[in-house]
Amino acid sequence: VQLQASGGGLVQAGGSLRLSCAASVHTLSNYAMGWFQQAPGKEREFVAAISGSAGNTYYADSVKGRFTISRDNAKNMVYLQMNSLKPEDTAVYYCTADLRWRYGNSWSPPWWGQGTQVTVSS
Repeated sequence: VQLQASGGGLVQAGGSLRLSCAASVHTLSNYAMGWFQQAPGKEREFVAAISGSAGNTYYADSVKGRFTISRDNAKNMVYLQMNSLKPEDTAVYYCTADLRWRYGNSWSPPWWGQGTQVTVSS
């Protein structure tokens, strides 16, 4: 499994970004997908997860109501729409994949992308 995240950048507080993750897999619907973030000097933290069929989603409390995870299994793509961005959202964002449906900070996905930097200025 190879994951390629993109879409990061510099945005002002209150702005929006859409992260994309291209997955090199045969059948993306077999995988639960997720996003994690890692801010400078901090451990990686769970952001959002979506089940293989997209029937289930789960979000960290810090992003609930602002971020939306979605997927297009036909295109092998996963997205993270980030609205109302705050300076504390500044981090490297990683796309992840797992054959199991898991979520939260205790989730340890076996596959990770290279990360994309999101910087939110105040």
